[in-house]
Amino acid sequence: MQMKNTKGVGGLIITEEVLVKMASTAALEVAGVAGMTALPAEKTGILSKVVPPKAVKVSTKDNEVVIDLYIAVKRDVRITDVAEAVQKNVKETVQNMTGNAVTKVNVHIADIQFDEAAGQ
Repeated sequence: MQMKNTKGVGGLIITEEVLVKMASTAALEVAGVAGMTALPAEKTGILSKVVPPKAVKVSTKDNEVVIDLYIAVKRDVRITDVAEAVQKNVKETVQNMTGNAVTKVNVHIADIQFDEAAGQ
């Protein structure tokens, strides 16, 4: 899937991989986000700051973007506040970098990270 922009004298194609990288980087910038995680059915139990396959899904249609993010949050955070901050940061980042409208940013809380020392 690609986003195309044919304004001006040439063309611009932004690949899905670039959109995924923009969105995941913006999500990881938000305080309270522990990392990106795979879709629940594909989880391997490993949480990482590296973006696992399908941690971000991007759909484009008529130069509008819909983004689904699967994240893990840190414990002791207010999940709704973190999710709203992720939505805002991802939307602003992708819109500013591409010039295309982001119509939806769906945040899926797929995991929670507990401090290892707290369980001992």
